[in-house]
Amino acid sequence: MMLSDLLDLQEVDIEIDRLLHARQSLPALEDYRRAHEEREEAAREARRLRDELRVLDLELDKGQGELDILEAKLDQTETRLFAGGMSSRETEHMRLEVQSLRGQREALEEKILGLLDQRDELAAAVAEAEERLEEIAARERRLEEEIAAAWKEIDAKLARLETRKAEMITPIPDDLLELYEELRRHKEGVAIGRLEHGVCGGCHLTLSPSEQAEAARSDPPRCVHCRRILVL
Repeated sequence: MMLSDLLDLQEVDIEIDRLLHARQSLPALEDYRRAHEEREEAAREARRLRDELRVLDLELDKGQGELDILEAKLDQTETRLFAGGMSSRETEHMRLEVQSLRGQREALEEKILGLLDQRDELAAAVAEAEERLEEIAARERRLEEEIAAAWKEIDAKLARLETRKAEMITPIPDDLLELYEELRRHKEGVAIGRLEHGVCGGCHLTLSPSEQAEAARSDPPRCVHCRRILVL
């Protein structure tokens, strides 16, 4: 195999690296991450408001139950008072009890009305929070679809390049391929360069005539400065 063929292989590898980087650095990925965090925060807020609404509904049910009991007791007490047949002392006691029960009823009704106002406000806040949650979730789904489409396109290109690479490396001796891969890992993806006009295509440093001769004696030829493979 000619060393120049390794340059073609390197071009394929560089394109694979570029696509892998593009796959992991899509602008939509950062937008998706933010949307995901916003959705989780919005979901927590919606749950908090729904929990508050449930507590308020329980308090309202309790208040309404107490009011029903109180009104039943008041009706019973008023019936006995208006029925007569009691002593003046008993009548006065019953009258004071009715007065007390009416005061309790008024206070409880006022409390329930206040709770109803709170519930209206809280129910509106719940609806607003759930609407915001759905808007964020929809945006997150759109970004997810955008990312999936971009990844599908990139993965198709990667698959073609990987197939091409597999075909290209078949004739390469194992020791040369191992050296090439090792250099790529430690030389920012550039393992081989062409020597043109005495300049290494990898590190772009000039090799003197004696350094060029030294490089040529290596098998494969290696740059004396960066130790990349050289195509002479």
